[in-house]
Amino acid sequence: MLKKMSAEFLGTFWLVFGGCGSAVLAAAFPELGIGFVGVSLAFGIAVLAMAYAVGSISGGHFNPAVTLGLWAGGRVPAKDILPYIVVQVLGALAAAGMLYLIASGKPGFELGGFASNGYGELSPGHYGLTSSLIIEFVATFFFLFIIMRVTDAGAPAGFAPIAIGLTLTLIHLVLIPVTNTSVNPARSTGQAIFAGDAYIAQLWLFWFAPIAGGVLGGLVARAIGNKSI
Repeated sequence: MLKKMSAEFLGTFWLVFGGCGSAVLAAAFPELGIGFVGVSLAFGIAVLAMAYAVGSISGGHFNPAVTLGLWAGGRVPAKDILPYIVVQVLGALAAAGMLYLIASGKPGFELGGFASNGYGELSPGHYGLTSSLIIEFVATFFFLFIIMRVTDAGAPAGFAPIAIGLTLTLIHLVLIPVTNTSVNPARSTGQAIFAGDAYIAQLWLFWFAPIAGGVLGGLVARAIGNKSI
């Protein structure tokens, strides 16, 4: 279990450090030209790399919604849920703390939103609560559905991390203007703790919607089962 916990901690750390780091550090300089497309790719590449690196150890969840969705899909025993979620949150907090130390070393540093998630006034496009809840639910539903199907015994071997990484990239391309893209309660928690009370007050949505969508995605993928010939 210690190896699994270590893998989940490191995987979540790298996902948050790479994805949110690209937003906090690189995207702050328009002349670098990465924009939200670059941030989207950073999240996808980070999860792809760590899925290959430690997926064989822990399953490569790096996300409480993924853990609970895979549990609903019959892939994860109930006894693993709490330990996985705890180390995922700790990994995200550690990454956010490291990013804060790095970013605050710049003269004239202003914290701003710190790549946090939000709705209403805290949404990049000022999308409301209902829009934000729906899009986070739908995106996480399909994220888990795809994860379940590409890791099924009948799927082509070795390609699952690529499909998962590209799916997360697509999700970010769609969701960044709405919520700044969560689909991951641990990622949302780590950034919100440093961004402040306004973002912390909205954290409930970025736990509820991804978990609800992920659990349903796992259940639907499990119900569909293998393709009949």
